[in-house]
Amino acid sequence: MTDLATRVVVARRTALRRALPALCGYAAVRALGLVLLAGWSAARGKSAYTLLTARWDSLWYARVAGGGYGYQVRLPNGDVHSDLAFFPLLPWLERLGAAVSPLSYADAGFAVSLLASLAAAWGIFAVADHVYGRRAGVCAVLLWAVLPVGIVQSMAYSESLFTALAAWALYCVLTGRWASAGALALAAGLTRPVGLAVVAAVWTAAVVSLIRERRATAGLVHDRRATAAPASAPARPVLPAAGPGRRLLGMLTAPLGAAGYVLWVGHRTGGGLFGYLDVQAGWRNGFDGGYAFARFVGDKLTSFPSALAGVGLIVGVALVIWLYVAGVRQGQPPALLVYSGVVTALALCASSYFGSKPRLLLPAFPLLLPLALALARLRPSRAALVTGAVALASAVYGAFWLNGSGPP
Repeated sequence: MTDLATRVVVARRTALRRALPALCGYAAVRALGLVLLAGWSAARGKSAYTLLTARWDSLWYARVAGGGYGYQVRLPNGDVHSDLAFFPLLPWLERLGAAVSPLSYADAGFAVSLLASLAAAWGIFAVADHVYGRRAGVCAVLLWAVLPVGIVQSMAYSESLFTALAAWALYCVLTGRWASAGALALAAGLTRPVGLAVVAAVWTAAVVSLIRERRATAGLVHDRRATAAPASAPARPVLPAAGPGRRLLGMLTAPLGAAGYVLWVGHRTGGGLFGYLDVQAGWRNGFDGGYAFARFVGDKLTSFPSALAGVGLIVGVALVIWLYVAGVRQGQPPALLVYSGVVTALALCASSYFGSKPRLLLPAFPLLLPLALALARLRPSRAALVTGAVALASAVYGAFWLNGSGPP
């Protein structure tokens, strides 16, 4: 083994040991949620595993994995639900898992989600640890695990896979690994439409870093002129910014996944650049700036007891906005602010599937960093008590939620 390979292995082992408390805590929270879901489902005569792997979106992903694209359902009201709405990376991984193992497509999707959720937890820790320190990193992972909709992290859905790719792409951005950031952003763009948030983060960070480097270079030149040596002394050259080629490569690579799939759908449907939007319209989904969601909340407020749900939605949206503003005030890196801002805007301003909005916000983990910092300031015993209580409440809610009638 070469010296470089040895250093890489040692660095990865060190990083894993540093993240181990966060990963163990995450696994414990998810195990609690799955155990409680199994008991709750059994009491209702349902299969917890079926709820996790073979209902709602999971069926669409498994169908794409098994037969490719081309399936659609025409509803009595004329709406057309096409499987082209679902991005391809998760079905590809399900097909790969089924090809190299005895797993079914649904089983492979569940396995991918379990592994991806651990990768996502590690990525969230890496980002928070890099920005705010190890204790905040552990708290950020635990908060992501105990979210009320955290059970989705264990479903054969694409949220865990996307969050893992996004978190590690952001970490690469923060540490200057531009080529890796671009590749991960490409993969995220093949996972969910919100992959555009990762692309925006990569581009924003690249532009900001370029501006800072130019300012630093200009400042260095100014300082050197102010303290110039005698004319007979040789001039010291100003070095160019490090790695401009890799940064450009990352910027060019980042949008290829999302752009490639959207263009392919447009070609397949004959809709051109707007073909994917037409597919989403068939699901009555689009971007209307939040008008439909506001009207939905307003309708909830017109009668009791639905008014309580309406008030809860208003409080939830206000909390999300407050967390974002808190992140701005704490000086989060621009890449994190852009990423969480785009994810939040796309989730709250979509024109349909209002019950799924908490799930759509699941990848916006930088919103949790202000809470993670607050939790990290508590004494360990108090932080453990708070986290344990919220984890139990989250497990109960997740079991109740998945055993309901509608999709998460």
